[in-house]
Amino acid sequence: MRSRRALRAVAVLPLLLTPLLTPAPARAVTPARSSPLTVRVTPTAPRQGDMVFVLVTGAQNARQIEGSLDGRPLTFFPYGENWAAVVGVDLEAPPRQSTWRVGVIDAAGGAQKKAGAVTIRRRTFPEQRLSLPDYMVDLDPESERRANAEAARLRTLYDTVTPERFWAGRFTHPVAVEGPGSGFGSRRVINGKPRSPHGGTDWSADRGTPVVAANRGRVALIAEFFFGGRLVVLDHGLGLYTLYMHLDRVDVAEGAIVIRGETLGVVGSTGRATGPHLHFQVQAGRARIDPSTLFALPVGD
Repeated sequence: MRSRRALRAVAVLPLLLTPLLTPAPARAVTPARSSPLTVRVTPTAPRQGDMVFVLVTGAQNARQIEGSLDGRPLTFFPYGENWAAVVGVDLEAPPRQSTWRVGVIDAAGGAQKKAGAVTIRRRTFPEQRLSLPDYMVDLDPESERRANAEAARLRTLYDTVTPERFWAGRFTHPVAVEGPGSGFGSRRVINGKPRSPHGGTDWSADRGTPVVAANRGRVALIAEFFFGGRLVVLDHGLGLYTLYMHLDRVDVAEGAIVIRGETLGVVGSTGRATGPHLHFQVQAGRARIDPSTLFALPVGD
């Protein structure tokens, strides 16, 4: 179970551009500038599984700021003299044109709104065929109930948005092995039966290889799951989570604040795994995100 310290978070309701805008963190009031409000969305045409960076300029004196992209709320944070937010496009999001909206109330009470659209692009994912023992694929009723309960527990966690941003700057690879990892989005066929797409990236590594935090965060969950084995979940704040699965050992405690590069545990093969490896997963809310796009976020602070 998560510690009480790890549960100091609030569930965010989809209040998108309503008259009651989310209060922005307090800032010193300075004379208004004449620069116009601009919104830049990167990438401009995100693919399925992409992490999206939204930068708002010309709102230095914002008192309140709120927005949405593809129907999902944007939680903004100060970024130099500007404001920024990150939001994910799920790996199975339907390709379509999607709108974004941003609303700002400045220190003098004036309001500005901007809106636009991005095109969510289809992405081709590889097919991955695996052979596993039948008992790990065709679950008995007790194992199925356990797996469903564990999945529901994670969904509840993803729906919890901590208002504090713990992370800063670039995200780092969670294990020191060569290569970008593999398997994200793979359409998995296990023992000849189609299964859910693979929601993370796998790195093959020797048992006992250190696994480190991709960025600063709070340890939100340590558990033993049927599929994920021994795992750690980090809450990076603002709805962003990273998961580290199949660990042989965990070296941190729930509720602890860890820094980027701090050891969380070591590689193992617990849970449903054919050999030692790290399954690394990125969640922006319930959106399953390609870790490579998290590592490429154009964030410099």
